[in-house]
Amino acid sequence: MSLNKKISLFIILILVVLGGFFYFRNEVYYSHGSYAGQKLFTISQGEGNAEIAGRLESEGLVVGKYYFYYYIRTHGLLNEIMPGDYQLSGSLTIPEISHIITNAQQKFVKVTFPEGFTAVQMAARLTASGLPGDQFLQIVDNPGNLKSRYGYLNNVKTLEGYLFPDTYFFKPDVSAQEIVLHLLDNFDSKLDSQMRTDIAKNNHSVANTVTMASIAQKEVQAPADMQTVAGIFWKRLAAGQKLQSDATLSYILKDKIDSHSGAALATDTPYNTYLYAGLPPGPIGNPGLEALNAAIYPTASDYNYFLTATVNGQKEVFFSATYGQQVANKAKYGVQ
Repeated sequence: MSLNKKISLFIILILVVLGGFFYFRNEVYYSHGSYAGQKLFTISQGEGNAEIAGRLESEGLVVGKYYFYYYIRTHGLLNEIMPGDYQLSGSLTIPEISHIITNAQQKFVKVTFPEGFTAVQMAARLTASGLPGDQFLQIVDNPGNLKSRYGYLNNVKTLEGYLFPDTYFFKPDVSAQEIVLHLLDNFDSKLDSQMRTDIAKNNHSVANTVTMASIAQKEVQAPADMQTVAGIFWKRLAAGQKLQSDATLSYILKDKIDSHSGAALATDTPYNTYLYAGLPPGPIGNPGLEALNAAIYPTASDYNYFLTATVNGQKEVFFSATYGQQVANKAKYGVQ
C-alpha cells in the first residue's frame, strides 16, 4: 500500500473516530427523550442505577439508558440518586434530569387534583399549597396565546375541561403559566391519536366530547355508569331533546344536588339544560380519562332516563327505559 493511501486511511479513521465521539457527546449532553409532556417518575429506595436508567429510556425521558448511565458514572453521581417522586419531561436533557434526581435540596410541592375538579377548585388547592392559584385562574379564564398551542383550543373561551386532573409535583417557585401548561400537556398526552380519530368518526368535536365527558363525570361515578349516561345524553342530543342534567345546573348554582326542583329549575342560564336544548357553552369541570373514554365510547342501550339515589348510605344509579319507570323509581327511592 502506498504512503498516500495509508495517510488517507488514517485520516478517514480519525474522522470516523471524531464523528463517533461528537455524536456520542451530543447524545449524552444535548439529546432529549421522546415523551413530549410532563410525567411523574418515582424512584424507589434501593433501586439500582441500571434499573433507573432503563426506566428513563422506556418511558421516553432519555434517548438511551447507556448515555444516561455514562453521564452519571463520569460525573460521580452513581451513589447520589435520591429516592422520591419527580416531575420529568422528555424535553429535559440528561444533565438536567441527573441534576434533578441527585439534588437532595430540590424540593417539590405535591398537588393532587381529583377527577371532575373545576378550575376554581384547582385554584383553591394551589393556593392552599402555597402556589399561585389566583394567577392560575386568571390564565384559565383568559388563556390568550395559550389557546394556539393546540388546535382544539382555538375556539374555547376558557381552559376549563382541558386541565387534566392528576397528581403533580411543582417547584415552589413555579409560575402560574407553567402550571397551566403542565396540565394542558398532560391532557394532550392522554387524548391519544386513536381517541381523536374516533371522536372525528363519531362526527363530534373535541370540545363537545370534553363537555360531554365533564357532564358524565359529575353525574355518576362508576366508569360503566358514565358510559351508559353518555349514551343516553348523546341519544337525547341526536333526537333534539333537552339533556336535563342536574350537573350542568349545579355548575352555576355551585351546589351538589343530584335532583333540583322548584325555582332552581327556572334559573335562566345556558348551563340550565332543563331550559335550553343542546350542550352547555363549555365543560363543567375537568374530566379524567375514564370520563373521556365514556364520552368517546358510550354504551348504547334502551335506557332513556336515570337517577341517583342513596341506598343504605351508598349512592346508586338506577336506569329506566320509559318515563313511567323513571317516575316509579323516583317514588321508590324518595327522589324528587
